[in-house]
Amino acid sequence: MSKPIYILNGPNLNRLGTREPQIYGRTTLAEVEAMCREAASGYSIVFRQSNREYEIIDWVHEAIDEGGGIIINPAAFTFTSMAIMDALKMFPGPMIELHISNIHKREPIYHKSYISPIATAVIAGLGTDGYPVAVRAMIGMLRAKT
Repeated sequence: MSKPIYILNGPNLNRLGTREPQIYGRTTLAEVEAMCREAASGYSIVFRQSNREYEIIDWVHEAIDEGGGIIINPAAFTFTSMAIMDALKMFPGPMIELHISNIHKREPIYHKSYISPIATAVIAGLGTDGYPVAVRAMIGMLRAKT
């Protein structure tokens, strides 16, 4: 049995569907999780969200020991958290940084990601549809490793 794909979501993503729908759409995080599980094609998914930096770091540590791949939407922590970056640097498998909006089309504060330089791939600007795209891409990366 393959190791699970960890899908980690950062601050305020629990408010998807109601938070700035003109940027993030109306799809809820529960609907995103369902989309990911459907796209997983039998792969195990660990799907989590937290507004707490330390909790995301703990989950990255868990993924280091138990996960096959990480898909992470660090949200605002993308631009502020060297601690999450340092944790992710220890992960030996493929990692996809994911953003619902195209962070490069937004205000300049959103242009400098601490995660992009260490990620295997980056997906941005596909809306919540980026999540199942990331899951399928991760499955391809994991299959290529075997």
